[in-house]
Amino acid sequence: MKAATREWVDKAEADFAAALLLRRSRKKHSRDIVCFHLQQCVEKYLKARLEEAGIPFPRIHDLERLLALAVTVEPLWASLRPSMATLSDYAVEVRYPGRTASPVEARSLLRATTRIREIIRLSLA
Repeated sequence: MKAATREWVDKAEADFAAALLLRRSRKKHSRDIVCFHLQQCVEKYLKARLEEAGIPFPRIHDLERLLALAVTVEPLWASLRPSMATLSDYAVEVRYPGRTASPVEARSLLRATTRIREIIRLSLA
């Protein structure tokens, strides 16, 4: 694994660990931060895979656009598109007034992120 890829993986793992730690909090607004960190974890793992493949990528939070680049080397990942569409919403929206993640959303995002994380980690092994 390239050194730059390892850095992306380390950052992704930090976001995943932060989400797991924060989800223990019963405070309503901690769910927003949990969802943000889950989105960030997936974003950084996608960027790690792109980095490893030598595919340049823009500095964006749009997981669908990043996935479109990744499917050129991982075509089966096209099946992840619905999850990416959902996760992308949590990069910005929940960090501002007017939108709060529900407990159901947070649990759903954790399941999706855990699955995506496992898939990408296998491709980097």
